[in-house]
Amino acid sequence: MITTTAFSLDGQKIVQTLGMVRGITVRTRSLPLTIVGGLAMLFGGRSPIFSNLCEQARAESYELMIQHAEQMGANAIIAVRYDTGPMSGAAEVLCYGTAVVLEAI
Repeated sequence: MITTTAFSLDGQKIVQTLGMVRGITVRTRSLPLTIVGGLAMLFGGRSPIFSNLCEQARAESYELMIQHAEQMGANAIIAVRYDTGPMSGAAEVLCYGTAVVLEAI
């Protein structure tokens, strides 16, 4: 599956636009890790615990978006974007784009 943040790809022609696809996930940490992460926030700096949580949420939402596009019969997704929402102790991530069928020019 080809994915891009652009609205077109060099050497490719969009022959069919199938519509918007998305993948959303909400991931949480266990209570002990949330406490440790919260303590780290008191001192400032990078929090590996929460960084890893966010990266896992991004990867999962991306994969869910790809699955959605495959179900629609797409071979590419253009205009891919991420959106996040604030949640205490959790990471909510939405990955979305436009499913298309590309053909080489």
